Amino acid sequence: MRQARAMLAKAAEEVGVGLLSRGTPVKPSLQPIVSHDNPRFRHVLDAYAGVVEHYEACGCHVHVGVPDRETGVRVLNHVRPWLPTLLALSANSPDNGYASWRMVQQSRFPGSGVPPVFAGPADYDAHVARMVTCGTLVDRAQSFWLARLSPKLPTVEFRVADAAETVDDAVLQAALSRALVHTACLVDESPPVRDDVCAAAVWAASRYGLDGAGVHPWRECRVPATALLEELLKHVTPALEARGELVLVHDLVDQRV
Repeated sequence: MRQARAMLAKAAEEVGVGLLSRGTPVKPSLQPIVSHDNPRFRHVLDAYAGVVEHYEACGCHVHVGVPDRETGVRVLNHVRPWLPTLLALSANSPDNGYASWRMVQQSRFPGSGVPPVFAGPADYDAHVARMVTCGTLVDRAQSFWLARLSPKLPTVEFRVADAAETVDDAVLQAALSRALVHTACLVDESPPVRDDVCAAAVWAASRYGLDGAGVHPWRECRVPATALLEELLKHVTPALEARGELVLVHDLVDQRV
């Protein structure tokens, strides 16, 4: 990642500009997004109209391998309460009073946010198929959840974070996402979390990042977002210790907060 960013920075410098990695552009483009070559993109533009025409956002996606789809669904159910904290930690698109304006833009798409609880892979597939039939998704490869089973790879795909400002920020998201997956494979099911509380937590994370209140998924009340981050770190400490990454993650968190 460092090498790739250095190459981009050099190319940008040659044309007299600099690079800034963030969830949304500092200045939006003047023209709407239009694609005439790709039939699927054309379908997306037709389906979502103005919501997608001026949608410009970049996220830091993390793929974590899982042995099978049953495990993947179990992971999705487990990570639901922690996704808003990953968002708050990554918030990198300040605009209109929000820490993550990217998430506000993404919330305009149907089904955006924390995924629902699934009984298993068949239930997951049926849910996606139902949304395609209802017309809110263009095909089974699409969804707007902040975490999902990858339609192409044997992974759980975390899509919650804003684009990482630095390589260290990307490494932190990757380490925490992987630790959450490993924790989900070792512990019993987490206590259930209400869908509306998850939605409130995503909104709070996008509004304040780590600089204000978050929503506690089980106490169902406002708490400092940094307190939720401390709970997340405690939750995944055994997984981080097992990989020798605990000190690294704590150092990266200290840099972020």
